[in-house]
This record gives sequence, structure tokens and C-alpha cells, in this order.
Amino acid sequence: MSLSIIKPDWALTQETPSLMLANLNHLGLIEVTGEQARSFINGQVTTEIVSLNADQWRWGAHCDPKGKMIASFRTFSINEALYMMMPTDTLAVGLPQLKKYAVFSKAELADVSANWQLIGIAGNEASRFVEKHFGNIDAELTQVDGGVVLKDNNRYIVMLSADKAQALCQDQPVFDATAWQAQEIKAGYPNIPAAHSSQYVPQMCNVQAINGISFTKGCYMGQETIARMKYRGGNKRALYILAGNTNQMLTIDSAIEIALEDGFRKVGNIIEFVQQGDQVLLTAVLANDTEADATLRIAGDEQSSLSVQALPYSLEN
Repeated sequence: MSLSIIKPDWALTQETPSLMLANLNHLGLIEVTGEQARSFINGQVTTEIVSLNADQWRWGAHCDPKGKMIASFRTFSINEALYMMMPTDTLAVGLPQLKKYAVFSKAELADVSANWQLIGIAGNEASRFVEKHFGNIDAELTQVDGGVVLKDNNRYIVMLSADKAQALCQDQPVFDATAWQAQEIKAGYPNIPAAHSSQYVPQMCNVQAINGISFTKGCYMGQETIARMKYRGGNKRALYILAGNTNQMLTIDSAIEIALEDGFRKVGNIIEFVQQGDQVLLTAVLANDTEADATLRIAGDEQSSLSVQALPYSLEN
């Protein structure tokens, strides 16, 4: 299916329009099927999969044996199939790792991104729009004709077959993925890119704060490191939301610097960003004692300036 995609015509750092539909082609889907699909994934990721209900979705992290995140994802089920939604570049890294261990289980994994269209819906009129097309949506996950609707507070991700997605969008402008990414950044979500795969323990990206880690489930890959960080402490990093300006064209490899008494030094990496001209909005992993009034900038651009934005959730355990 080919949607007509346009760029956002409002400042992404500001309020969302009353209704915004976005093409989420930056996200992909892993489908897990088979007799042991749930038990296999449960032993690989931080979130509780076995008890995940049909009307629920959860954040989670897929880690390496050292507890470093290969990927972060949203997970949910449709009938007997389990799905993991994550950035497409991260999927390309994470799927082979999962398949490597799946050979020992009755579970099959496949990249089914091409089988579905993902549309993000946000704004004050989002609920009314969704209700018009799908009826009342109260649960976190609702099966609808041609797919499912994931409810995330006042936002929605609609996963539909191509024809149903085309019908949904036929009378509405559809914006590119940056419109949705701005919403994800403002939510403080950890959409780990492939460039930073296997660099951070989940707590360094606030995964525990969005209910993406179960500390009571059975064993899973990297559990020892993750549990030690919770019960013995030692975590010195966190995910921050930053906004500001730069004359540079950002990339995921752009570095953040902080002002100290003896000058600036590198303090962290970008996780996700959007940029309109010289205005930028991003998430970055920084030292977790970074002050709200810290002087921050983009490395290599002395005229740039970044300010810390409030997180919409608590990092207190």
C-alpha cells in the first residue's frame, strides 16, 4: 500500500494538532509462533510474557547475556501469535539473536513488517477519531476488523492490513514518522536504535519506569545484571528529554556535551531525535545526576544549546 505522506507543518517541540495521523514506517514487527512461543520469549526478555492477557500490551527489553539491551519493544498478542514492535534497524540486529536461541525451542520467529501498516494517531481528537472508525476503545489492546488497536494513554497505534489502513487514512493527511517520534520523545520512551544496541542496561534507559521490567518473573537473558542494578544499586545513567537548537544536522551518532568548570566534556549519546531546521527534540542517556539547569550542547557546535525537559514519569523505585 502507498500512502501519501507529508511533513509536519507545526513545530514538533510544541503541542500536537487536534488530530494527527502518522505513518510509522520506522517501526517493524517480529511475529513469534509455535507451541513454545511465549515460554521461549519469556526466557529472553525483561517483561512478563506468559501472563500477558489478550487485551494488554507491554514495554520490554531484549538483552544480551551481560544485561545490555539489544532492543526495546512493545509486545502484545493476536490470537496465538506474539508480536514485538521496535525500530526497523534494531529489529535487523535483534531478530538474528533471538533466532539463534529459538532453535532449541518449538518457536518460530519472522519479520512480518511488510504484512502490516502501522499508523499512529494522536491529538485531542484522537479518541473521537478512533471511536468513529473502531468503536469504543478502553482496553490497552483491542482486536478490530483487519488488525488491532494499541491504546497508549491518549495516543493509539493502529496495526492494520493494507486495505483497511488505506480506508482509515483516505480522508486525512498522513504525516511522516517524525510527527510520531516527537510524541515518543515527549513520553520519555526508550526506542533504542541499532547504533546503540548492547550499550545500556535497561535501567539506564528508564525501562523500569514504564513497566518494562518484571523483577518477579523467572530467569531470562541478562537477568543477573539487571537484578543486581535494582537491589544493589550502581546505576549512574538515565534517559533524559532534551530540547534546543543547533546548526548541525544531527545523526544518531551525534554526542551531547556538558559544561564543567574546566570546559565541556562528552556526557551522553542520543537515543532518538527529531529536527526541524535548527530546532531539535531528543532523548539521550546522560549521567543520572544531571541537573535540570545543566548547560548542555551538541558536540562540535559551540553555539548550540540544549535544556532538560521534565520526564512524564517518576524514576523512583
